[in-house]
Amino acid sequence: MIKELRRFSFFLLLAGSSAMAQVKTFKLSSPNDKIVLTFTLNSKGEPSYAVSRNNVEAIETSKLGLVRSDGDYTRALRLSSASGIESLAGQYETLVGKRRINRYVAKQQVFHLSNGAGKPLDIIFRISNDGVAFRYYFPGQSADIKQITNEVSSFNFPGSARGWLQPMADAQTGWERTNPSYEENYEQGIPVGRKSPIRAGWVFPALFQNGDTWVLITESASEGNYAGTRLKPDSPGGEYSIGFPQSPEVFSPGAALLPASKLPWYTPWRIIALGSLKTIVESSLGTDVAKPTMELDLSYIKPGKSAWSWVLMKDDSTVYHVQKRFIDYAADMNWEYLLIDAEWDKRIGYEKIAELAEYAQTKKVGLLLWYNSAGAWNGAPFTPRDMMLTRESRRAEFAKLQKMGIKGVKIDFFGGDGQSFMQYYLDILKDAADHKILVNFHGTTLPRGLQITYPNLMTMESVKGMEFRTFAQEAEDMQPAHCTTIPFTRNVFDPMDYTPMVLHKIPNIKRKTTNGFELALPILFTSGIQHLAETPEGMSHVPDYVKEHLRNLPSTWDDVRFIDGFPGKRVVIARKSGNRWYVAGINGEKESREFTLDLSFIPGTGKMITDGEEDLSFAKSDVVPSRTTSLKVKPAGGFVMVFE
Repeated sequence: MIKELRRFSFFLLLAGSSAMAQVKTFKLSSPNDKIVLTFTLNSKGEPSYAVSRNNVEAIETSKLGLVRSDGDYTRALRLSSASGIESLAGQYETLVGKRRINRYVAKQQVFHLSNGAGKPLDIIFRISNDGVAFRYYFPGQSADIKQITNEVSSFNFPGSARGWLQPMADAQTGWERTNPSYEENYEQGIPVGRKSPIRAGWVFPALFQNGDTWVLITESASEGNYAGTRLKPDSPGGEYSIGFPQSPEVFSPGAALLPASKLPWYTPWRIIALGSLKTIVESSLGTDVAKPTMELDLSYIKPGKSAWSWVLMKDDSTVYHVQKRFIDYAADMNWEYLLIDAEWDKRIGYEKIAELAEYAQTKKVGLLLWYNSAGAWNGAPFTPRDMMLTRESRRAEFAKLQKMGIKGVKIDFFGGDGQSFMQYYLDILKDAADHKILVNFHGTTLPRGLQITYPNLMTMESVKGMEFRTFAQEAEDMQPAHCTTIPFTRNVFDPMDYTPMVLHKIPNIKRKTTNGFELALPILFTSGIQHLAETPEGMSHVPDYVKEHLRNLPSTWDDVRFIDGFPGKRVVIARKSGNRWYVAGINGEKESREFTLDLSFIPGTGKMITDGEEDLSFAKSDVVPSRTTSLKVKPAGGFVMVFE
């Protein structure tokens, strides 16, 4: 819920134009003066920007502008006026994420432009100590719908920069045509300019390194009047441009693909978080600019942990007696939820699900049920199917679930990022909120700050998660590097349903990670509902002190500190809940590593759980935080420390 504290403005003399009268240049600096944005309108009326940090260019001259079907806003623009520099300061609370209370301090400047036909366009810049955000605004009123056919916004990196990027899957590909789902493997530390191996481009967030400056590119505040975007596959000379969805990415034939809206019209924010890796990991820029929380009843929205049988036990576990046993398991582990997966309507049925929900309530466990979102856009056969497609059927189903005492839904297999699909997400969230239903989207796009606007959105998948480890050895082999990448990319701003933690066996797969590694994941990854993969049988093999740790594991966090890390190699993050600090770390490399950690900000002493000498074993010890706390971490190993 956004709570605006104060907003005040003051006017400064704008930076002077350059020596050429036709070229107009303005500079806007961050509150701490370390980041400088330069906005330029050249002699051809083409807008551009550049960003520097500590006097070193991080984003070189990059394009700005849009093309509408009724007008070009990329060239021949005129500057009507530039606003004064407004100082913004605010505070908001999140129910889901890395930090409960977030404070935002920034400067904002708006450039009022018009194209050759005299039609207006505003470019809005915000600059804070952790980066830059910009968006476009078409003022005025229109009775007709306008359509954007191209957005030329770009992010131009020096040739020496490198990227950590995930290719975007082509629409209507993969199993039963279920792509795109943001589930490809990351390209690690590649030179900028390398073409995406898939023609759809690169997904957000995209991470880049240029010397000692790291840059994370994404978008936020994407509403139903804009498509979800990505980076185009080609980046000549290291210049990455905004790309739109592919033609099949629509809710129904003829539904909106490209952005279309009446005026007035705001576009999503383009986010450029930059600084050290610590700045990136601790940044809240992607949610700072999200659309404020809708007026909703928040009393039923409770983050938590969830048991889930399907990920390790698959379809045959979706039967009444197994799910009842998992309710007992969740209750014993002090976990708030149980997720019952696909085909529950056929294998268990509504009547028996109602019985399970009643039984679960006696154990203080809430049930979550799986649904297939799909219409014609994919061939996934699993049921319940198609019930989310219309407002009437959706609301009827949510009303039935509410009466049964069901707490939430997991909705799977979405069909892309066209504007009509982005609206579909919002329609589901609104109707679910009316019936006090929590929502988890799978096979899905990126959240893009939606969890701020709709706090009943607990999490979204949008990652190559735990289930892929159960499908193929190749995916398991990549997990150490993968899990040390996503805390710097996918999970920086938005909740991520990776469904972590296996402490015993993955059927038919040779595990590559240690138990210390796995135990760290539910702390390193953030999700409103953290679905944990381990089963009652697997949990029976772990020591009591590990079970007790998992029983007491927080579901929400008050603060975060980046301790150490490098994408694809290692990550150590500290999270605070109440009066406890949790420090979790993993080694993504094939050799043991000595970690030296600055934990001097943590008072007192604590306990550490890490890997034992034997495979899949644990060790427990005391730990004293200091400026040079040292420990040796196994290959693909990890640890958890807890300080009162």
